[in-house]
Amino acid sequence: MQWSEEGIVLGVRRHGETSAIVELMTRERGRHLGLVRGGAGPRLQAVLQPGNRVAATWRARLDEHLGNYAVEGVRLRAGALLARPHALYGVVHLAALTRLLPERDPHPIVHDALELILDRIAEPALAGALVVRFELQLLAELGFGLDLDRCAVSGADVDLVYVSPKSGRAVSRSVGAPWHDRLLPLPGFLAEDHDEASGDELADAFRMTGFFLARHVFEPRGVPLPDARAAFLAAVMRAGAPACCTANV
Repeated sequence: MQWSEEGIVLGVRRHGETSAIVELMTRERGRHLGLVRGGAGPRLQAVLQPGNRVAATWRARLDEHLGNYAVEGVRLRAGALLARPHALYGVVHLAALTRLLPERDPHPIVHDALELILDRIAEPALAGALVVRFELQLLAELGFGLDLDRCAVSGADVDLVYVSPKSGRAVSRSVGAPWHDRLLPLPGFLAEDHDEASGDELADAFRMTGFFLARHVFEPRGVPLPDARAAFLAAVMRAGAPACCTANV
């Protein structure tokens, strides 16, 4: 068995004295692991960093085997991201989210979104909005997508300011007003589909996606939301996004 494809490095763990098991997110084959001989050595250390894009050839006798990767760097982003704490936390969080997908199950939309975000994650003014949209996309890929386009009650597509924690659907201002204390806020940048967000909007957005990620994804697995998630949002705020009040995200 053999195939060749480019992929994004999600993680690396040492295997033996000189080798490493590398986890890639590929477009056609999804999240796929393989052994890189010499992967723990200095020649490949800079290549096999999370966030980098590599060209990989995978070989194995049988498809169900771990197999071996031969890799070559294509886009080495990781070095530039290490100096930016928000980007570093963001890469860790994005990898943890992607790792929730079944191994070897293609998710091309997730791959493409991940590639787009990694190209822009060094920009703190954009990073928060892009990552929260990735969380929404991941919820959809796992079968728990939110409907933020129309009011769940009236069908209106304007003045959407709430999300129902029960249904995951948007609610308009007029419909939701009597129950506003039971609803989650829907930040304007998500309702209006743009990436310019204030600090308070980002906090509200991460609170909303965090609620659904915890309920549908992490709590059923018996684990909390990743620590890197809260660290990422805090670092984004420190890196220059508009100040907001402290929020439990």
